[in-house]
Amino acid sequence: MTIRELRWGPIETRFGSFGAWVDARGRLARLWLNLKRAPKSELADPRDDKAIAHVAREVREYCEGKRYEFSLELAADGTEFQHRVWDALVKIPYGTTTSYGALAAKIGAPGAARAVGLANGSNPIALIVPCHRVIGADGSLTGYGGGLPMKKALLAFEAEHAERPNDLFGADTRRPRIAGSRAES
Repeated sequence: MTIRELRWGPIETRFGSFGAWVDARGRLARLWLNLKRAPKSELADPRDDKAIAHVAREVREYCEGKRYEFSLELAADGTEFQHRVWDALVKIPYGTTTSYGALAAKIGAPGAARAVGLANGSNPIALIVPCHRVIGADGSLTGYGGGLPMKKALLAFEAEHAERPNDLFGADTRRPRIAGSRAES
């Protein structure tokens, strides 16, 4: 792994204070959904609000319900397997969810749901690489680096703006729509 200088800046959103880190080419390397939880070593990187302005614009558009996909160039450090998982994550449509098992099958690694979960959990660009859209096969919310309340809020927000009923968390006993599973029908 090469050491590269990253620049960062805060992004104020309806969900709280995020932090974005970009490389010298402006590619997004990290996005913390809770700036208070960012490591002090990362906060020691040079702050450059202009360098992250394009990231802030797209994140704010998402938070206003005006953006459903991101066009940012990404530069996350990870293994080949992690990148396969992260590439599959960005293909999960806005307002839908999938399970770890379905995602494992989609990348050609059936039976690797646990490894997919670990790769999902190590995603350094949450929201942009939408790991919050992966839930348990039974429809339950599972771990999320930004915390389960954040995961629930993001999914509810997307359900509202995707103009489909939010049956993920209420008394409604229908299962959430999970892409690539029988629950979809």
